[in-house]
Amino acid sequence: MNYQLLPKIELHLHLDCSLSYKVVQAINPAISWDEYQESFIAPPKCTDLIDYLKRAVKGFELMQTKEQLRLVTLDLMEQLKEDGVIYAEIRFAPLLHIAGGLLPEEVVATVIDATNEGIIQTGVEARLILCTLRQYDEAQSMQTVKLAARFKNTLVAGFDVAGDEAGYPVTAHVAAFEFAKANHIAVTAHAGEACGAASVWQVLRNFHPQRIGHGVRSVEDEMLIQHLLEKNIHLEVCPTSNVQTNVVDTIHHHPTDKIYRQGISMSVNTDCRTISNTTLCKEYELLAKAFHWNQSHFLRCNLEAINHAFCDDLLKEVLKNKIVEFYKHLK
Repeated sequence: MNYQLLPKIELHLHLDCSLSYKVVQAINPAISWDEYQESFIAPPKCTDLIDYLKRAVKGFELMQTKEQLRLVTLDLMEQLKEDGVIYAEIRFAPLLHIAGGLLPEEVVATVIDATNEGIIQTGVEARLILCTLRQYDEAQSMQTVKLAARFKNTLVAGFDVAGDEAGYPVTAHVAAFEFAKANHIAVTAHAGEACGAASVWQVLRNFHPQRIGHGVRSVEDEMLIQHLLEKNIHLEVCPTSNVQTNVVDTIHHHPTDKIYRQGISMSVNTDCRTISNTTLCKEYELLAKAFHWNQSHFLRCNLEAINHAFCDDLLKEVLKNKIVEFYKHLK
């Protein structure tokens, strides 16, 4: 199957972890191909999530001016088009991009403008999710979620917490997620990646997200599985990333297929296109080879992604029709 032709939805995608060599060269021509491979792309096996995330630093270091943010955003939109993605939710932490003197508001406004430009250029629809990070304090999380509120009626569609799940508790971020709920901001949250099912429970009870970023270790707890089913919580699954961060040892031991067969709402995502050196086409091919997934699996995952996307119902209907019509004509 030519997976590139399949229209795809991507819900879990980090902007600062998805810089192509082309855009890195445009921003800093001194970075060689060898250095790019060494510093921006993680090995097939990292020690853990922290080891994996070290590569993200190289990305956001090159995203400290308006023009750099614009170039990186447009570059990612081109990557999405090439990958057959028709809708993506791109997440980033605004406070990572103020070292060069930009205000957080300027960071968000710049990425919004660049995303709008990319939508026009590529035809790919996109929305933005603003991230706080586990290592941030309560004030930084509140600052980030208030940015999501300020830009709510733009392409900014949601709020997330990412980063070192194992190293930091949820305590500092509870107030931000309460603010999001009070202001009707859609939320997702990373959990069940570096830590087990208890991490997912903690996030669900404290943050009340509609979706979980990763969440794959939910399979370790049958009660949690039932809860996810009953509450229709969507898991943003990122197979290659989980193998690299040692959530599982190989793709054949990844719980993707088990999650799917248990009927949990899930989607397939890249997480960090550069750090994981992947695309959705590659992820689909992996799952087809490892678990004999076929068109019906990918159709269901994409429709579930649309149902749980942080966009308006009109766009959801357009996306759904595009995907259903395409799959109707597949042989």
